[in-house]
Amino acid sequence: MRSLRTVAVGILIVLVAPPLSSARARAAAEAPDLVDDYVAEAARRFAIPEGWIHAVMRVESAGNPRAVSPRGACGLMQIMPATWSQLRIRYRLGDDIYDPHDNILAGAAYLREMHDRYGTAGFLAAYNAGPGRYDAYLTTGRALPLETVAYARRLAPLVGGRADSAPAESVPDPLAWTRGALFTARTTAPSDGAGSASDFPPDRRSFRPSVAPPAVAPSLFIARSVVVGR
Repeated sequence: MRSLRTVAVGILIVLVAPPLSSARARAAAEAPDLVDDYVAEAARRFAIPEGWIHAVMRVESAGNPRAVSPRGACGLMQIMPATWSQLRIRYRLGDDIYDPHDNILAGAAYLREMHDRYGTAGFLAAYNAGPGRYDAYLTTGRALPLETVAYARRLAPLVGGRADSAPAESVPDPLAWTRGALFTARTTAPSDGAGSASDFPPDRRSFRPSVAPPAVAPSLFIARSVVVGR
C-alpha cells in the first residue's frame, strides 16, 4: 500500500510540475546570472564573443525570454520557428523555443553561421532578415527592409563594427547598363572636349561611345591607276 502511495505521489508531482523550459524561463527572469552563464556557454561552444550575444538579446527582446515579435520570432534571441526547427536538430537542442538556455545556444549558432557566410559587413542583416532575403539584396539589389537596415546600424557599434558599414536599403544594379540606351543623344551645343568629375562618376558602368564619326583609316591597298591610251 505504501509503495502504491509513493507511486501516486510521484505521478502527481510529474503532472503538476512545470516543464523544465518554463522553470528555466522563470529562473532566468528572476536570476540574470543564469542568462550570463548560458551566454558564456554559447560563446565558448560557437567561438563568438559574449558581447555579440548580449547585444543581440538587448536589441531583439530586451531580455524577455517570452518575447514574440509581430512576425513571430520567439525568445531572447528572437528566432523564427522555421529556423528554430532546423537549429534544434542540428545542435541537439530541446523542443521549446522559449527555453532560455536553448534559445541562446540556437541564436549564437545562427550568428556564427551568418558570420561565416557573410562576414562582419553582412551577418547582422542576414540574422535579422534571413539569408534568403540577404542573398537577394546582394545578387539583385532588392531592397532590405528598413527595419533590418536600422537594426544592423544600431548593432554594428555594439559588436565592434561601425554604423556606416551596415548595408544600405539597396545596392547598385550591376546590369542596369543593359537596359539603357546604347548611344547618347547628339547635342547642338559645342563641346570643349572636357567633362567634369560629376559628369563621369567613377562607379559608372554604362558605355558611352563618342557621337563623332570615326576617322577614316588609310586603306591597306594602293588604288589602281588607269593609264589612258595603252
